[in-house]
Amino acid sequence: MTVKEIAELAQVSIGTVDRVMYRRGRVSAETRARIEALIAQYQFTPNPIARRLKRNRAYRFCAFLPRRDQDAGYWDQVLEGIREGLKEMAPLGVEMEIIEFDRYRPREFRKASGVLLAEPFDGILLSPIIPQKTKLLIDTIHEKKIPYIFFDADLPETQPLCAIGQDSFRGGYLAGRLMHLLTGSKVRKPLAVLDAHGEDYHITRRRDGFLRYTGEQGFPTVVQEYSGYKGVEISVDEIALFLQDNPDLGGIFITNCMAHRVAEAAKRQKRKHPFVLVGYDLIPKNRELLRDGEIDAIISQRPEEQGRLALLNLYRHIVLEQQIPRTMEIPLDVYFKENIPL
Repeated sequence: MTVKEIAELAQVSIGTVDRVMYRRGRVSAETRARIEALIAQYQFTPNPIARRLKRNRAYRFCAFLPRRDQDAGYWDQVLEGIREGLKEMAPLGVEMEIIEFDRYRPREFRKASGVLLAEPFDGILLSPIIPQKTKLLIDTIHEKKIPYIFFDADLPETQPLCAIGQDSFRGGYLAGRLMHLLTGSKVRKPLAVLDAHGEDYHITRRRDGFLRYTGEQGFPTVVQEYSGYKGVEISVDEIALFLQDNPDLGGIFITNCMAHRVAEAAKRQKRKHPFVLVGYDLIPKNRELLRDGEIDAIISQRPEEQGRLALLNLYRHIVLEQQIPRTMEIPLDVYFKENIPL
């Protein structure tokens, strides 16, 4: 199906179809409805290269996310997915700019936000991991009428085109069930949840899901909260101090990618794998310790796929003008030493 064929079926000129598709110029309501019905019926999609030529410039997208070296390289995995998606779209007139910020330094977030807002981007990909500051940024993005998509997490009271990520509460609940299975049918020792970023909405939802499960089972549970606002990631020393104060734990669930640091803290105290350890994200360090048996289970959220899907759906909405889903839920993948992907 071509624009010419749509015009012939609607008994209008090609220019009229063009005005309806690109929402410019005046067209009667009756004619617009007739053309839009034909476009829907035949699932007509404008040629993206032709659209770019009409604009006389490329589509400029931006990915706004923490530094790729932070959180043990988790964000570099997200970027890898974005880079893979961009390889497919670059010939179609899509350019991607990456703006990174230090998630542990509020001033750096504000500075990076200023760089983002100063550019005329056609669409934005971002992870709402710092809720209060992200909401302020989103307010300005709304004022500028820039479409945006969330990956890694969602954020209440915002209206992204699409939010791509896991159900964090269910993820925490799953971690509780895994802990139960791995510690045996009856839990005698306390279980601990290390809330690694107490200020992040999706992280607290993981904690709450875990506590829901342990509460339903009547398991004794210890909660330890950490904040990323102090300027550094959770350290091995901090975890070691927690282990020293809680020497008789049956299991630990850490709500982010730092399971490897819990394992390192246990080694430092010369404990021989004294508790079940469940964490998130199959980053290289977690993968290595999972294979060695120092970590018992990892819940993965497919960061590469999230990055690729975020870019793909932004492209579909802006360039192809297609409908995209409001949410895309990523499966809760569970890895043990026996099923680590090669």
